[in-house]
Amino acid sequence: MADVTYYVALPFLEDDTGSPVAGAAEECQSLTGALRRAEAMSRMAGSIGAVAFSRTGDPMIGEFGDAKLLRRFGNVPEDLSGL
Repeated sequence: MADVTYYVALPFLEDDTGSPVAGAAEECQSLTGALRRAEAMSRMAGSIGAVAFSRTGDPMIGEFGDAKLLRRFGNVPEDLSGL
C-alpha cells in the first residue's frame, strides 16, 4: 500500500497546576481542514491553544514518519516531542 498522510488538529488545555496538557486529537480530511479545526479549537472555552500537524506512513504495517507541525494557534508548548 502507498503511504497515506493523516491531518490532525490537537487542542491544549491547562491542568490543575496550570501546566499545558494535550486534549483529544481530531483527524481531519485535509491540510486546510486541520488548520481550520485547530484554529477553532484554540478559541474554545477552556482551551489555551491548538496545533495542526500531519503524519505520513503506511497504515498496513503501522510505520509512520515523525509528525510535521503545520501551525500553532494560541499558547502551546514549544517542545511537542513528548506527544
